[in-house]
Amino acid sequence: MKIAIFAETYLPYINGVVTHIKILKEGLEQLGHTVLIVTADPDTKHHYLKDNVLHCPAHRSQRLYGYGLASPVSRRRLKFVEDFDPDIIHIHQEFGIGLSGIMIAKLLKKPLVYTLHTMYDEYLYYVAPRALLPVVKKISHRYSRAIANSAHAITGPSKKCQEYLQNVGVTKMVNVVPNAVELDQFNPDNISQEVKDELRKRYQIPSDATICCFVGRLGREKSVDILLDYWAKTITPADKLHLIVIGDGPCIDELKEQATKLNINSMVTFTGKILHEDLPTYLAACDFYVTASTSDTNSISMLEGMATGLPVLQRLDRLNENQVRNGVNGYVFNSAEEMAEEMKKIRDKSPEDLAILKKSVIESVKKSGAIDLANYLLTIYSGALEKQKHAEQKE
Repeated sequence: MKIAIFAETYLPYINGVVTHIKILKEGLEQLGHTVLIVTADPDTKHHYLKDNVLHCPAHRSQRLYGYGLASPVSRRRLKFVEDFDPDIIHIHQEFGIGLSGIMIAKLLKKPLVYTLHTMYDEYLYYVAPRALLPVVKKISHRYSRAIANSAHAITGPSKKCQEYLQNVGVTKMVNVVPNAVELDQFNPDNISQEVKDELRKRYQIPSDATICCFVGRLGREKSVDILLDYWAKTITPADKLHLIVIGDGPCIDELKEQATKLNINSMVTFTGKILHEDLPTYLAACDFYVTASTSDTNSISMLEGMATGLPVLQRLDRLNENQVRNGVNGYVFNSAEEMAEEMKKIRDKSPEDLAILKKSVIESVKKSGAIDLANYLLTIYSGALEKQKHAEQKE
C-alpha cells in the first residue's frame, strides 16, 4: 500500500505529533508499505522531494514555536502527490498542509483518514486574546467539524478525541489508536549507572534523593503550575524527593518564579530544552514520572517514561483513566495529599519491590511499538478504501 501522510511539522522538529508520525512511518515501511511525508518547511522557497519527504515552502510562525505555515493550494505539490499515486491520504494536522491533503484527496479521488491529536480548546490562548476566546472557540469548532466530516475515517489517541468531536457536532465514530513509543531507544538497560550518577551531579541533586520528572512543552495547558502548588503544600526537604521539569516553553519563566515564591527551589530543577536523543538518559536517571495535566490525549512523553521503567503518577483524568493502572504502571491521584502519599510509597519501596514494579511498567508498553501502531492504522486504511469504493459505485 502507498500512504501519503500530511503534517505541518516533521523532523528535525520534535513534538508529540512528529514522534507519532515518525514511528508510524517506520512501522509501515517495516511491513513493506511505501510512505510519502508531505510537510511544511520554512527553510525552503521551493517544493523538493528528499528521502520520501516532500518539503513545501512555508512562512515561519513565531507564535507557534517557529513552525512553518504553508499555503493549502499548490499545483506543484499536487503534481508530486499525483506522481506518487497514494492509495490513502492521511492528515495529522489541520492547517495549511492538512487542508492541502483534504483538497488533494478530493481531486485525486483518494480515501482520506484524519487523526485528531490536539484538543484545541486548550490551546486557543496561543492565538487569541482572552476577550475573543468565546468567538474564536466557536470558529474553531466549526472548522474542526468541517475537517472531520470530510474524512472517510477518523482516529485519535484516546476517548478525549471522540468527546471533543461530539461536542463540536461530529457524529462519525472516532477509532481510538493509542500512541506508540520508540521502545529500543528508551530501553533503560542501555543507560549505565555512571551516566545516571553524572546527571545527578550536573544538577546538584543529592545522591539519596528520589527523583520524579515531568517532560513536556511548558505551556499553560500542561498544568505544571498545579504540580508546583501541590508540591509546595505537601512535600518538604526532609522527604528527600526532587522534581525535575524537563522541557521549555512560553511559561518557563513564570514557573521558575512560582517555584521561587513557593520556596521550593531547592527541591525543583528546570532543565530547559534538551535534545530528544538525550531524553533517555534523563528519564533513566529518574525514579518515577508525574503529571498534573489533563489536556493530553495520550501523552507520548509519559509513554517514553514508561518504556524507561518509570511508574507514572497521573492526576485523575477520567477520559484517560486506562492509561495509568494502579499498581501496574503507576498510580492516579486527585489531590495534593494523594500525590504526596503515592510519591512516598514509591520512595519507600524496597529495591526488590521497585524492580518488580518497573518491570511491570515496561511490560505495559511492550505492545506500543512501531509495528503495533502500523497494524492499527492498516485496519483503518482498509476500511477507508472500502468506503471510497462504495461511494464510487453509488455515483
